[in-house]
Amino acid sequence: MKRIATIVLPALVLVLPALVARAEPATVGIVAPLSGPMEILGRQVLLGAGRAAERAGIAFDTVDDACSAEGGTAAAERLIAAKVRVVVGFLCVEAIEAALPALSEAGIPVITPGVRADGLTDRRARNGWLVWRTAPRADRERAAISEILVRRWARDLFAIVDDGTIYGRELAESFRLAAEQAGLKPVFTDTYRPQFDNQIGLAGRLRGAGATHVFAGGNRDDIAILARDAGVIGYKVTIAGGEALRAAPGETDLAPDTLMIGLPEVADIATTAFLQAFEADGETAEGYVLDAYAAMQVALAAASAADGAEKGVAEALETATFKTEAGPIRFDAKGDRTDNPYRLFRFDGAAFVEVK
Repeated sequence: MKRIATIVLPALVLVLPALVARAEPATVGIVAPLSGPMEILGRQVLLGAGRAAERAGIAFDTVDDACSAEGGTAAAERLIAAKVRVVVGFLCVEAIEAALPALSEAGIPVITPGVRADGLTDRRARNGWLVWRTAPRADRERAAISEILVRRWARDLFAIVDDGTIYGRELAESFRLAAEQAGLKPVFTDTYRPQFDNQIGLAGRLRGAGATHVFAGGNRDDIAILARDAGVIGYKVTIAGGEALRAAPGETDLAPDTLMIGLPEVADIATTAFLQAFEADGETAEGYVLDAYAAMQVALAAASAADGAEKGVAEALETATFKTEAGPIRFDAKGDRTDNPYRLFRFDGAAFVEVK
């Protein structure tokens, strides 16, 4: 599907003067899973990236990668034939890794708002892939947990527990190592049984160790049950977890003042005007909408800079800082964001509120 809009917002005209002035607007590609179990997320990518392109008056091609290697290969072939200058999208590792060899050989950069796997950019120098991402790397969550909690809990008696899963164990171990490097040592470490209907035993052991603060590498339900059972035995403790706490609540919800190191939601960082523009059209800017919108803004601004300086889009992506609805974005030598967007939040009993 190729579309071109007639709406050009003044703010984007300032960012993209060269593109808007072109007689033939540069075409970009949007790739997302628009069928199968990932379709709902793919539609968010299409909505965000497509809206940004439309508002800049830029034509775009849309391709369904079906979240598969075959779909990624087919998407690359189609977009190369369409002679797009830059591609935005992809949520699945299989699809983007299948598409990148051909797109890179054709000199077409890819900006993904959704693929977080560390290896995607870690291998970039070796394989020559032209890939950048506005999504954070997978290890940024671990880095943020370590940085934030080591600083905040330096004078506290803290414990570290995890649910034994790869995710939970990696978060816990990363924090433990960072704490030890800072000269800190947890008063208690343990692995607990996940998806268990009570954590009285764990709460008792934590209290016995004297822990006033606990980092728990696990899911929302287990952390909620731990907090509940700590209350049952009269144990006052501050519990922190990772972004898994963003999950929908179960029968037992999180205790007020539970801490989360996670990504902000769209409403936390988007402007009122941005949100209202979607609402006016009967749409909701949720999930990947803002990330994809920002990725498209980066793509179009890089293409504009390349036109103005007679250099390639990839070179512009390497050197510029891009102003987006999600804040300024700049990339490092690997193609990852130079900032870490993870932040500290506190549960107020109904929602997570950022801790400044």
